[in-house]
Amino acid sequence: MYQNKKSVLIFGVGPLQESIIGRAKKMGLYTVGIDPCEDATCKDCVDAFEVVPGQDYEGHCAVIEKYSIDAIVTAATDKPLVMMARMAEKYGFPFYSVETARWSTDKFQMKERFELGGVPHAQGRLISKVEEAEGLVFPVIVKPRDNSGSRGVKLCRDKNELQISIDEALENSKLDTVLVEEFIEGPEYSIESLHHDGKSEVIQFTEKKTTEFPYNVELGHIQPANISDENKQKIREIISKIGKALNFENCPSHTELKINDRGIFVIETSPRLGGDYITSTLTPLSTGVNLEDELLKISLGVKINPTPNAVQYSGVRFFSFKEGSVIKHVPNEEFVKGWPHVVDFSFALKEGDKVNRITSSLNRYGQLILQAGNRDAIEEAFEKYEKVISESIFS
Repeated sequence: MYQNKKSVLIFGVGPLQESIIGRAKKMGLYTVGIDPCEDATCKDCVDAFEVVPGQDYEGHCAVIEKYSIDAIVTAATDKPLVMMARMAEKYGFPFYSVETARWSTDKFQMKERFELGGVPHAQGRLISKVEEAEGLVFPVIVKPRDNSGSRGVKLCRDKNELQISIDEALENSKLDTVLVEEFIEGPEYSIESLHHDGKSEVIQFTEKKTTEFPYNVELGHIQPANISDENKQKIREIISKIGKALNFENCPSHTELKINDRGIFVIETSPRLGGDYITSTLTPLSTGVNLEDELLKISLGVKINPTPNAVQYSGVRFFSFKEGSVIKHVPNEEFVKGWPHVVDFSFALKEGDKVNRITSSLNRYGQLILQAGNRDAIEEAFEKYEKVISESIFS
């Protein structure tokens, strides 16, 4: 108890944590943010801010003891998960094990757990140079073992492209090998779940839109996804297998998968919330369940009983304009004021800027978030509004 309030330590104080900081404050919690960067974007959003290097075990312990921390959380980032698990082990916070955190932050170890748990997944192996590529069937996906946000992830069509893809993945990794994964055809989805009281519970199914290869960056999402009831039930069973294989408990999960004529294939999972507004905005809009609130309750040892009520559709579209185009006019929130279905709008480029190529979630430059009563209304609004916004920016 700190200053007569329960205190929560939020790992990471960047933009991905802004929403959960606000939810914690709304719940009456004293918020302490910890980040290795002294200029963290949301440092002024928390009640107290501490700069501690990510691997500084004693530094983390000191912050927990200084503020008499009652709970630990993070939102849509993988980087602090192992340290969080170590803190939970030492201080008894509701969380998963250090072993689970390590499996979940190494994509190859994750696949090994999938194999043991009977989880259908994209097959993969480790390499560090082209000479180790014998037997590969192209195309393949090359990715870092230990990163997220599509950083360093690239489609490789043949052996001639392989070394460049390996080098790019290694530049985005702290390890000396990369994961080479079979390319799975088909539409991509993410599954937003909660793991508590020994059970795995799917809250929402998210449909994804991504950039064209070689990069595979998410450009949009719609909830609920257009998935058959039969496949939804199969996915629920797969999520349960994932929970058991990785020992997920006292956590959410964000699982990416593809569906094609051969079946359902898990690409990867993580015991944290989904980014790209999936958790903070879309899921509450489409289900009435705020996963950030549920996670905060779990972290405080409070029993939860989330009840999804899928009566609405929600979506986000990240702008993707022609590379090299010059911004002539910057629309603001007033520009979209009064447009039906609009929940949020943001645009980060300035007049005179050139449009960059989107290679990861870090260099996208704006988005539009909508809510409507049916899927057609969402899709029609996105098509109409993107055209109007584009004309405003470039005319």
